[in-house]
Amino acid sequence: MKLSIVIVSYNVKYFIEQCLRSVQRATQNIRTEVFVVDNASSDGSCEYLTPLFPDVHFIWNKDNRGFARANNQAIQMSTGEYILLLNPDTIVAEDTFERFVEFMDSNPRAGGAGAYMLRTDGKFALESRRGLPTPFVAFTKMSGLAGFFPKSRIWGRYYMRYLDEQQINEIEIISGAFMFLRREALLKSGLLDEAFFMYGEDIDLSYRIMKAGYKNFFLPSRILHYKGESTVKSSYRYVYTFYQAMQLFFNKHYAHYSLLVSLPISIAIWVRAMMAYVGNQFRHRRRSADKPYIINAIVVGGSKAVDEVREILQKEQSAGNHRYIVAEDITRLQKELTEKGIKGYDTITFDTDSYSYIDIFNILEKVPQNRLKIATYSTKSGVLITEGYTYKRKDK
Repeated sequence: MKLSIVIVSYNVKYFIEQCLRSVQRATQNIRTEVFVVDNASSDGSCEYLTPLFPDVHFIWNKDNRGFARANNQAIQMSTGEYILLLNPDTIVAEDTFERFVEFMDSNPRAGGAGAYMLRTDGKFALESRRGLPTPFVAFTKMSGLAGFFPKSRIWGRYYMRYLDEQQINEIEIISGAFMFLRREALLKSGLLDEAFFMYGEDIDLSYRIMKAGYKNFFLPSRILHYKGESTVKSSYRYVYTFYQAMQLFFNKHYAHYSLLVSLPISIAIWVRAMMAYVGNQFRHRRRSADKPYIINAIVVGGSKAVDEVREILQKEQSAGNHRYIVAEDITRLQKELTEKGIKGYDTITFDTDSYSYIDIFNILEKVPQNRLKIATYSTKSGVLITEGYTYKRKDK
């Protein structure tokens, strides 16, 4: 087996369906096995997903075992030369896996590699590549200096923005949303540390891969990451879990530092945790006080998909302003999406049955930034997926 793909799921059945459909397209020419480990979802994931994907190996946990432990369950059952840890709220392009396999085959000292992650607005996600959070790098991030000097190799090392986004580069930390790993390197470095319930395990594993004598890389191969669909970021539990993971990593790898170094870092971690929690609560309450969630969408694709989305939006988003474009030809679609053509809209809904994910990502990057966020629809699933909500076709 060439590639084993492991996806950990929790209450995101429509997102993981979309993810798996993109995986199907991207594995046509690669011997692949796919594992989905579900951490006791309560949204009917088991009944919904099992008949749709008979070739997927599903593991249905009866309790939430956390991200690291769930990944390890499938890794221990897998047989692939390479192992991909993939988030359920991602979409991969048709050529993604072939590009990664080719790179890893040609670079035997590469222990792991991460992808160019697009946000839903088409922008580059900074967490696609990161530097090791040593005490100094952690200080620059916590103090805000990394933001003031993002291109500096000294002060901006956390996000490594001094590297060319369009080039393959050696990095230190690979995002857990897409970790393409060499099995040999993973076995030498050890599996994910199950002390990390969620968050931080990607940093820890990336570091251990380097300590085992391998290198980590960034490849400019596009994927889409919705980021955090299965977490409630305004909750105390999220903030506590995230910053506890940062503290755990520091204690594990930098406990030998003197109290003069370790104490300020520990204090900074928990001060940032409190600030993040208060800020998230404020934003959450402000959003709750705002008017209902309304999207103004451009809908593009084949006639069947466009008609079905029209019906959904008329029912669920009647207050929004919507434009419908039947354009199965990608060239015509690009001519429609000019500055004038997108004025007044905030979302673009793609018919994923008509367009390749490669074309969708290319279009998303080319439209004026900060204007349109991606939504997707497939006549196979009958589910419209937006950044904020999912809407089902009447018969679903």
